[in-house]
Amino acid sequence: MTSARRTGGARCTLPPLRALGAAAADERGAATAEYAVTIMAAVGFAGLLVAILRSGEVRAALADLVTRALSVAG
Repeated sequence: MTSARRTGGARCTLPPLRALGAAAADERGAATAEYAVTIMAAVGFAGLLVAILRSGEVRAALADLVTRALSVAG
């Protein structure tokens, strides 16, 4: 079978495997960069969450929530 096939009356030529290998070679390290960006975003989000949870209002709201939950359960 050839590298061309018929689809809906139009001729579609598939790229040679060498071209696909060259395109994949250009992507080396892309996954590592994506992981690094994801980790940096997670660290930023964690820092923001810590800053929010350290505020007095949020701490009081969480303490009230825990107190109410324990009084209902016990």
